[in-house]
Amino acid sequence: MSLIITDECINCDVCEPECPNEAISQGAEIYEIDPNKCTECVGHYDEPQCVQVCPVDCIPKDSAHVESEEMLWVKYEKLTGNKRT
Repeated sequence: MSLIITDECINCDVCEPECPNEAISQGAEIYEIDPNKCTECVGHYDEPQCVQVCPVDCIPKDSAHVESEEMLWVKYEKLTGNKRT
């Protein structure tokens, strides 16, 4: 599944530059994650980088966008044009 930023977000600006898919952007009040671009860093890193740097632990999995690891790989390939190695 993709990730979501909850309202505990403190707008610290550390997550946005860490996203390799540019899925994170400033929303009206807090940062938001575009589920069409979020691969949980599959294809880039072993763990989601936004989760790693978030100081308030406000980036859980988004149960509204359930995806298997295979689906995340397909999304990664579409977004980057790179094939899985």
